[in-house]
Amino acid sequence: MRRPLVISLLASVVVALGAFAAVLASGWTPKLGLDLAGGSEVILAPQTHQALSSANMSTTVNIIRNRVDGMGVSGASVDSQGGNVVVQLPNVKDPQAVINKIGQTAQLYFRPVLCAAGPYTKPAKGAKAPGPLPTSCSSPQYSLQAPNLTVTPSSNAPNGYSSNLNTIPPDPTLSAYPSSSPLTDPSAYKNHAVLLPVSGTHGSTRYLLGPAQMTGTAIASASAQFVNGQWVVDAKTTGPGAALWDKVAKQNFHELIGMDLDGRVVSAPLTQPSQAAFSSFGGNIEISGSFTQSSAQTLALDLNYGALPVPLKPINEVTVQPTLGKASLKAGLAAGIGGLILVMLYTIVYYRILGVVVVSGLALTAALLWAIISALGHSQGLTLDLAGVTGLIVSIGITVDSYIVYFERLKDEARAGRSVRTSVTRSFHGAFRTVLAADLVSLFAAAILYWLTVGSVKGFALFLGLSTILDVATTFFFTRPLVALLGRSRTVTEARVIGIARGLAVESGGQP
Repeated sequence: MRRPLVISLLASVVVALGAFAAVLASGWTPKLGLDLAGGSEVILAPQTHQALSSANMSTTVNIIRNRVDGMGVSGASVDSQGGNVVVQLPNVKDPQAVINKIGQTAQLYFRPVLCAAGPYTKPAKGAKAPGPLPTSCSSPQYSLQAPNLTVTPSSNAPNGYSSNLNTIPPDPTLSAYPSSSPLTDPSAYKNHAVLLPVSGTHGSTRYLLGPAQMTGTAIASASAQFVNGQWVVDAKTTGPGAALWDKVAKQNFHELIGMDLDGRVVSAPLTQPSQAAFSSFGGNIEISGSFTQSSAQTLALDLNYGALPVPLKPINEVTVQPTLGKASLKAGLAAGIGGLILVMLYTIVYYRILGVVVVSGLALTAALLWAIISALGHSQGLTLDLAGVTGLIVSIGITVDSYIVYFERLKDEARAGRSVRTSVTRSFHGAFRTVLAADLVSLFAAAILYWLTVGSVKGFALFLGLSTILDVATTFFFTRPLVALLGRSRTVTEARVIGIARGLAVESGGQP
């Protein structure tokens, strides 16, 4: 009977200290939230007068979260709040670059490129404003479609293909028209010709594009790949998207297809069965050209996460300084540590060596919490904010209560005339049922809070629930075997100052 207790005790200690040592060796530490580390927060609102459905809001939040994660931002938080999307970016070196990127939240459209245009030229004062935006080039000589845009064999291009794109002049009449902007009515924007700047040209090059023929919802996934010495973007379509893409690619064969994301042309490859631009039909797409690793990854990100149920716009951007949060954290930690020290001293004075069990159990739980929070921060982007710290401090009281329940039940057994050796096992069964019931109530409360709330309250619930689960595990796998082993040692039980018998007799003033 002694051997299983020793195995359980050693296993719990090895797991806790091993996990703690592993995260320290890896250099992982808990990632701090916005209120502790500082950073930026942006609130995005739908560009529509109607509230988003719960399904569309969930889709929107997931896409924005994937978009942020895809940029390599660690510890970011994306949640819905009051019909808006709130993005928190703690401890980010260049938060504005991330905000600018996630602000590009309109739907992704695939449009035929009709012709090129130079930069917008503001008309002279008193000049007649141009009419509606043309839906075609003013002359066939400016068209970026067949027959002007041709693909001819060339020994200098991959697979023997090249285009004469640079020999086609931009349409001069389009310089009188300003660039289009995404409209509040997605259907109106989708089904009309638009004049958009080409990404990276600062508006010096613009394209006139026709109505959208496909949206980003047809793309299932996209990734940057290094193939045959060059960076390419490999995209996979959805089931319905495969047939649609084949139709669009055949309609625009040997012509340019512009990818319109938030009023910018992020790419406009040539459609052909080669490695020079858009490649292949059958639902698989390869986009190649003069990509760097960064530009290929950026385009893959646009393809992956460009399609939202509705366009969004930033309505508030706030830079948060960590000073107030750190001051509150220091004050909270000082109060928590001070209270914890008093509790530990009291349990040692009151329960003698059993109080040392409380201290060691709390230390073991703390090591496990540090390891788990650090690992989740590294792998899942979990951040620790003030609300989470509060949840951890509250959980200390729950943990100490578990010890008190056990020790008081042990005291009752000892007063009934039973020996300490007999009492430690007998009392645990009744005490553990009480501990389990109390912890389940806390766990259910934490689960309900996590399910129904957002933001900091959700963080409080998460860390409270995590600590509660660890309390149950520590009580069964560490406290139970340690107290049982100590109770079987006559030396420990009968010690004059710190013995278990002395601790159990404090209240009554006599020996059990």
